Amino acid sequence: MLDLSHFLDQVTEPAALLGPDGQTVGLPLEAYQVLSDVVRAMSQGRAITVAPVDQMLTTQEAADFLGISRPTLVKLLESGRIPFERPTGGRHRRVRLVDVVEYQRQSAQERSDALDAMTREAVEAGLYDTTATDYTAALRQARKG
Repeated sequence: MLDLSHFLDQVTEPAALLGPDGQTVGLPLEAYQVLSDVVRAMSQGRAITVAPVDQMLTTQEAADFLGISRPTLVKLLESGRIPFERPTGGRHRRVRLVDVVEYQRQSAQERSDALDAMTREAVEAGLYDTTATDYTAALRQARKG
């Protein structure tokens, strides 16, 4: 897979598909980009789902996609973090895949921002310069009162 990923990085000409009968068909740039992204993700061991972005998911499918429980997903839906629809007359919620992916992206960004802020605070407080001995002494001091 790494060889294919490296090959895709080097391609400068328009891509084409070669059929079993030798016929060549040009590959649109958008399709090439998608296939390249899939190969890169697979080479990194990441899971791949190919689905139209306007696909509707059940709450269980959306929860599985995000790796959370269905009740946790329902709380996100009810709080407005992820938009949802209810079919006319239905009681079940449906979620667009594109909205679930956007929530996933936003959550990752929020986590990254929080970690960056904590790292900045730790650097400013000089905590990266502190040794294990310093921590032990501080802990002893805190326990004394």
